[in-house]
Amino acid sequence: MNQPALPITETITETTAGTTAEATAEAMAEATTETVRPDWAEIDGLPTLDLLHLMNAEDRTVPAAVAGQLERIAAVVDGAAERMRRGGRLIYAGAGTAGRLGVLDAAECPPTFGTDPGRVVGLIAGGPAAVTSAAEGAEDRADLAAADLAALALTPDDTVIGVSASGRTPYAVAAVRCARAAGALTAGLAGNLGSALVAAAELPIEVVTGPEVLAGSTRLKAGTAQKLVLNLVSTAVMVRLGRTYGNLMVDVRATNAKLRDRARRIVTEATGAADAEVRRALAATDGRAKDAVLVLLADVDAPTAARLLADCDGRLREALKRA
Repeated sequence: MNQPALPITETITETTAGTTAEATAEAMAEATTETVRPDWAEIDGLPTLDLLHLMNAEDRTVPAAVAGQLERIAAVVDGAAERMRRGGRLIYAGAGTAGRLGVLDAAECPPTFGTDPGRVVGLIAGGPAAVTSAAEGAEDRADLAAADLAALALTPDDTVIGVSASGRTPYAVAAVRCARAAGALTAGLAGNLGSALVAAAELPIEVVTGPEVLAGSTRLKAGTAQKLVLNLVSTAVMVRLGRTYGNLMVDVRATNAKLRDRARRIVTEATGAADAEVRRALAATDGRAKDAVLVLLADVDAPTAARLLADCDGRLREALKRA
């Protein structure tokens, strides 16, 4: 199934040549995400509640489709975590809804897990402006993917996940091929079987959610599946990297009142300490919940806690053992 890595110039030529109008039309006609269900042809005449019941019933099929790919998702998680321990990055690349979901997942990692903004990156065809304004033509530009990846100066420690409901989006396919040519680990998340995207990637994830209630509108079930998979990947990677303590977000960045209160509750849950002790520990550690937990459980001062965590690559359990 997998293809050998191609030089970037070759990648662009091949991808562009493969996206003629005829080839694209033929491929899309075979995609289950584009299938029209005749029995749904009269949905515009349904009462609102019946329409919502229909959509909700279809949405309930998505988790089962994701569950069928968990072994493949686990391989992506383990591969990405191993590389991130060496300083690599997790990079998503997609267009339209798929691209926006990647940008969203990347944007949520720093506040949730305390990662530096550049460690998880979301690339979208058309650039940042395409997050809020449609740039549909950009998805056909394999050269844009090559340029976006080149700007990141990829290394073999990076992981690039191409995301595309059809599995044929030229931007996503080119991104994966370029990344593979640079030696990065590559994965392809598609909503159809046997697509160009999963053929280009080392690690395929094929979550087939079938026809959409609104034919071809892959912001529905296919988009929901993408969101679920990206949640699984980023969260599990961060757990593997020690960015949590049990199921507690000890690396949360307490940058507003809500998050400061969450940090306090996290430290309380992890240590069982009295509220006054928790507040003193958080004040001493500049609001860093992980450091505060170590201060309280290991009975060390804030600088010692920071040093122990640095020595243990941020892994709280290991720091507690050393203390």
